[in-house]
Amino acid sequence: MTQHVSPPRDTAGPTPPARLPLWRGLPARADLRTLSLLGVLAALVVIGGVTKPDEFLDTRNLQLVLTQASVIGVVTVGMTFVITSGGIDLSVGAIVALASVWATTVATQEYGFAGILFTAVVVGLGCGLVNGLLIAYGGMVPFIATLAMLASARGLALQITDGKTQIVSVDGILNLGERDSYVLGVPPLVLVFASVTVLGWLLLNRTTFGRRTVAVGGNAEAARLAGIDVRRQRLYLYLLSGLCCGIAAFLLIVLSGSGQNTNGNLYELDAIAAAIIGGTLLSGGRGTVTGSVLGVLIFTTITNIFALNNLQSDVQQIAKGAIIVAAVLVQRRTASTT
Repeated sequence: MTQHVSPPRDTAGPTPPARLPLWRGLPARADLRTLSLLGVLAALVVIGGVTKPDEFLDTRNLQLVLTQASVIGVVTVGMTFVITSGGIDLSVGAIVALASVWATTVATQEYGFAGILFTAVVVGLGCGLVNGLLIAYGGMVPFIATLAMLASARGLALQITDGKTQIVSVDGILNLGERDSYVLGVPPLVLVFASVTVLGWLLLNRTTFGRRTVAVGGNAEAARLAGIDVRRQRLYLYLLSGLCCGIAAFLLIVLSGSGQNTNGNLYELDAIAAAIIGGTLLSGGRGTVTGSVLGVLIFTTITNIFALNNLQSDVQQIAKGAIIVAAVLVQRRTASTT
């Protein structure tokens, strides 16, 4: 009788795949949307350089573009977190206005630089706390709660100023807007914006807080069953949005040297639009701070090019609307194919 001898088994397991060089993995890790936004921004720079080369490419004009982007950019970072969680904040512009006028009253200015900064941040946090409590623990729809805050904050800002502009007389604030305070040619406001952007990116992408934000936006019930305190997370997110509004209000005070009840007009729309074209889903579950910042830079550059070419503001608004519609359509198409 013939015995069949089975071949020896390989007990070492399958051979691990060879490690690819680092540069081979870069294209796979590259964010196509971010690259596309960078391409759009580069195209706008080329357009500005061609249409108004002496004015657009001037160092002072580029500094102005970055400075103007800083205020709305800080607001947009906070808005990105809120939208990623599946919420919305329509009150950011009104909170900026209220914080700016509250921080520039005569009584507040008596406390100098620290008093203005402290007041702006505390007012922003207070408004964010009210929004968060109404939405997270009061069960109100974010749209309604923040719409109510929008009306209330605007009304209170008007009451404080009595419709008048409050001029800042604190030298420490005014000096920040001077060219002598620039660091290696970079305005201090831009440095603050860059710091907020880096911290926002780290918070969203490298912390448990960021993962919980994405989880709540993707499926709040599943997040709750996984042990996440959804209500507390939402409260923190609106506090974060309020904090960003307070910082933006301080930057706006430095930029304009005053506080007005009309400050922050339509900031909520600009912040939402920048977040959308940056790749943050309106339905929640996905957000990108990098994309939102690029969206802010794109909108600010468009505004600057239109101003330099003496084009009417209504054409500018139409262009912004077209960009928003295109971004939403791209999002829907991307979502349907995944």
